[in-house]
Order: sequence, then structure tokens, then C-alpha cells
Amino acid sequence: MSRILVIEDNRDLAFGLRNNLEIEGYEVETAENGLAGLEAFTRTNPDLLILDLMLPELDGFRVLRSLRKEGHSTPILVLTAKGEEADKVRGLRMGADDYVTKPFGLLELLARVEALLRRTHAGRTTGNDTIGVQRFGAIEVDPASRTVYRSSQNVELSPKEFDLLLALLRARGAVVSRLQLMREVWGYSAAVVSRTVDTHIAELRRKLEENPGSPRHIITVRKTGYRIKS
Repeated sequence: MSRILVIEDNRDLAFGLRNNLEIEGYEVETAENGLAGLEAFTRTNPDLLILDLMLPELDGFRVLRSLRKEGHSTPILVLTAKGEEADKVRGLRMGADDYVTKPFGLLELLARVEALLRRTHAGRTTGNDTIGVQRFGAIEVDPASRTVYRSSQNVELSPKEFDLLLALLRARGAVVSRLQLMREVWGYSAAVVSRTVDTHIAELRRKLEENPGSPRHIITVRKTGYRIKS
């Protein structure tokens, strides 16, 4: 049974999440603020964290930063307010695996939870052994050590950013659709509509491209998807 920790200060929402997740067969713990959430994380060692970004005591960003700084690779699904695009991007940059915007549909959230857990249980390195060290432009990617260098300088990527980059590299220059990427990297089905891929692509470009606004290597193929160009 997978353990899920929900850190959410809205008691009604936290109760609803716990109730529905338990119905789905998950073991659920809740916390009402960031400090209590970190304590609960240490105590329960969850398989997945659902984290509200706007929390009392210690906000979600600082919780996220603390967990990733300590080396925890637990998948984190953040809850953001409607229209707060900057919060979504900031959360992903700090290591969140995905986000759901409030108000959200229960089926959508459950699909994302299931996909993140399935992907984690399958192992983050699925498919890494099919390719060796890859290079494009000034970028060098080592799948075995999950390291990326740009002009010999180490580049820190979140787990999902690295998985997305590998998915593109495994295509060896061919176009990979958004749906393919959603399935391969996040484990989502066609029923889940998300801009997660585009947001992560933007982050990859910011970190790897010389001019993210006019990328030379991570190319958009209109109405189709993305590809890596050497």
C-alpha cells in the first residue's frame, strides 16, 4: 500500500483528499502547516507528497526546497492557485514533479497521483541503459550518472526535467509528441490534459540553451511535439 502525505491548511480540502485517497486504497497522513508537514514527512517517509504552496508557519516553497536540499527524491505534486503561473514555474524549478491548479477535478488529481506512483515504482531510470553518453551543441548528458554538463559546467536538472531530456534523446532526432512524452515521462493517459510538458520544456531551454527564446537544440515542431537537434 502506497503512503501519501498531504500538507494542506484548508481542513475541508485536506479531509476530502484524505477520504478519497483512502477510498482508492492509499494510506494517507495529513498536516496543516509546513513545519508539521516536515515532521510528518520524516516520521512517515511517504511514497508521494501532495503539497499546497500557500501554507502557514512554513510555506510550500520552503518545504519543497528543504526536502530537495536534503536529497529526498520522493515525487511531489504541488497545489497552486488558479492563474498563478509564476508559482507553478517556481515550484517546478525547485524540484516539484507536477502541479494541479485549484479548483481541480478529483479524477484529474487521482490520475496524476496514480501516474506519479506508478512511474516511481517502475524506477526513475527506466530506459536509461539503452543509450550511452549523449552530446548536442555544448551539452553532454550521461544517463548512467544522471548528470548534465554545459560547456563542462554541471547543470542541475530536476528528476522530471532529466527524464524528459532522456525521452527526447532516445528518439535520436525524431519528433516526440506531447502525448508520448506525457505517457513516457509522467505515465499519464490521453485522458489527462496538462501543460506540464511545455512548462518543463521551457525550463530545459532556460538551463541548456544559449538563447532560450530562440532555441537551437530543443525544437518545437508545430502542432506535433518536440525534438532534439544536434
